[in-house]
Amino acid sequence: MAPSEDASSTLSTRVDSGVSFRESLRIFGVGLLMGSADAVPGISGGTVALIAGIYGRLIAAVNAITPSRVADLLRALIPFGSLGTEERPGSILNEFDAMFVVSLLAGIGTAVVLVGRVIEYAQAEAPVVLFGFFFGLIAASALILWRELSMGTAGRWLTALVGFTLAFVLSGGVQLLANSGIVIVFVAGAVAVSAMILPGISGSLLLIILGQYVRMYASLNDFLDGVTGLLTGGDFEAIVAPGREVVVFLIGGLVGLFTVARVIRRLLDSYREATLAFLVALVIGALRAPIAELSGNETVVWTPETIGVFVGLALVGGLLVLVLDWYAIDIDFDRL
Repeated sequence: MAPSEDASSTLSTRVDSGVSFRESLRIFGVGLLMGSADAVPGISGGTVALIAGIYGRLIAAVNAITPSRVADLLRALIPFGSLGTEERPGSILNEFDAMFVVSLLAGIGTAVVLVGRVIEYAQAEAPVVLFGFFFGLIAASALILWRELSMGTAGRWLTALVGFTLAFVLSGGVQLLANSGIVIVFVAGAVAVSAMILPGISGSLLLIILGQYVRMYASLNDFLDGVTGLLTGGDFEAIVAPGREVVVFLIGGLVGLFTVARVIRRLLDSYREATLAFLVALVIGALRAPIAELSGNETVVWTPETIGVFVGLALVGGLLVLVLDWYAIDIDFDRL
């Protein structure tokens, strides 16, 4: 059972001068787990935050970091001139819970990079194993989330139908979306990063729906390889194209935290059950995505053996999520 947590009590646990080194390591470790969860579809980093007891603190920090307060911080760092302010930078950073945020992001980023290498290798060498496993993760997650819903009105069924249709249609065109322009990368960053802080909803799942999952990991790995190559005399041009996609994705993520994530929170506050029905239906509709991804892969031929491997790994992925749910991830939507 995930621990109950009150956001106001979480705010009171902040320390004025940051966090201790030991606490930073613990938060970094939680970030590693969150990043690993967010890197695969069907498991949510937000759920890990709930289990670790930091969800309220995370939401409080996200809500505190607004464009206006960031501007205040920049003015506080200016030592002179008309743009300066008497407000201390340290007080604003403390308001942002900066050390907590930095430690958490460091863990998440490290995990995403490490898992990305595994994903890239598996996608190239064993795509049926990879996407079969993903199918099981998504299916089990959909089952767990659906049982938490209350579908007592026609309006909720209608929003669920819209969510399912949207995900199902988009999932059928993952190959087309994968070759789309930079705008879809920005949109993917905005919606995926926003979803990463919602328990039960996987940001990576939304990347798969939008056809950007494999693409963004390939761009990230190419960018990191290019940066490493620069240290040994490599060509700067090697990092330009992948670097552009990574930067646009990150900018989209930042914009999403200030916009999409806040919109979702308000919808949850005002239309909780209908919003949850829409989000959960997205997960169900996304079951088409792993199959569409494999069907568009020229190296994959659907044979009885291929289907057997796909189903077997789907069972493994589904069992993993169900075991986690049994022991730890008992999601309570009433606390969101």
